[in-house]
Amino acid sequence: MKRGVRAIGVAESYRAENSTLAAAVVRASRVVDGFAFDTCAVGGTDATETVVSLVDRLDREDARYVLLAGIAPAWFNFFDLPEIRERVDRPVVSVAFEDSDGLEAPLRAAFDGEALDDRLAVYRRQPERRPVELDDATVYVRAAGLGPDEAADAVRAFTPEGGRPEPLRVARLAARAADRRFVGGVTDGDREGDADGDR
Repeated sequence: MKRGVRAIGVAESYRAENSTLAAAVVRASRVVDGFAFDTCAVGGTDATETVVSLVDRLDREDARYVLLAGIAPAWFNFFDLPEIRERVDRPVVSVAFEDSDGLEAPLRAAFDGEALDDRLAVYRRQPERRPVELDDATVYVRAAGLGPDEAADAVRAFTPEGGRPEPLRVARLAARAADRRFVGGVTDGDREGDADGDR
């Protein structure tokens, strides 16, 4: 992949009733080209809409991919990959950093009734999760708008070292910094959501 190819990475940090989402435009060469910030509700259902809003506000048609940290940020506020892919008109790739048995059991423990049914419906329509080997790590990838091999190639192209694609690493740092600045200082009890695992 050419060094000038860009991706938008989206990651979160939260310690209150709202989660801070940061979107970072990053080239495959690791050059950072822009940021946008927004929030979604912890335990809500607006994460998909927030991602679409971030991509729209960045207005970067030159960014070829959208990379998401996991699929269930902000305590099961799901990213709906097929919907995001349709609305932003480019491939969407979710990357998780831990193996997982899936989220159905945790969802059933946390929700019931219509809240559970709605989240299960979104979760079940997500693309299959596949492992991708990097130099020194394994990540778990779902993709809408790309085949498995193409998705793996894109993740590797944006991961020059370590186990976290650069757009997601930068977005994660930006989300944490914004969360600390606007929500408050760090304490030992902070719940900072990195959307790891199957999330």
